[in-house]
Amino acid sequence: MHDSLAPAPAARTLPTLTDLLDFARTAAADPAVTARLTLHPTKRTWVSLDGPGGSEAWVIGWPPGSETGWHDHGGSSGAFVTASGRLSELSLVMPLPTSGWRSLELADGVDRQRTLGPGAGRSFGPHHVHQVINPATDRHAVSVHCYYPPLPELRRYARAGDILRLARVEGRTEW
Repeated sequence: MHDSLAPAPAARTLPTLTDLLDFARTAAADPAVTARLTLHPTKRTWVSLDGPGGSEAWVIGWPPGSETGWHDHGGSSGAFVTASGRLSELSLVMPLPTSGWRSLELADGVDRQRTLGPGAGRSFGPHHVHQVINPATDRHAVSVHCYYPPLPELRRYARAGDILRLARVEGRTEW
């Protein structure tokens, strides 16, 4: 029997871009969080964290010269903050749909590059395509990333000049 006087279950508040960025910034500034990560000399490493409001989060170690390649986050929004070292992000200034295309010719002026040192970060919406690089030749970088909803897949892209092509779609078991 249902008791009409019982309190209704609390509605889950979905995390905003600000929530994701605040979480990543707080975690990146916490030495106990980043110390959980073991760095590898040549491969990216990661440790998962529980993010806010059902989001997923990761501490990621970037060896010198490592990169992600061009990708999106399968329709998830996200944020990341550099904890140590420097990361360079190459992105497109316009949002791209996460499905419905295989090849696009990009117009001049759509590329953006930013360098994110310790404590610097950014958030992005569900149609964000980018590439993240540790440009250093002699030191690791460490960052914290947070995504909502949890990543359903990653779409990887090949880029040749102004042509961006969908190269493959990776499910969670492939990372």
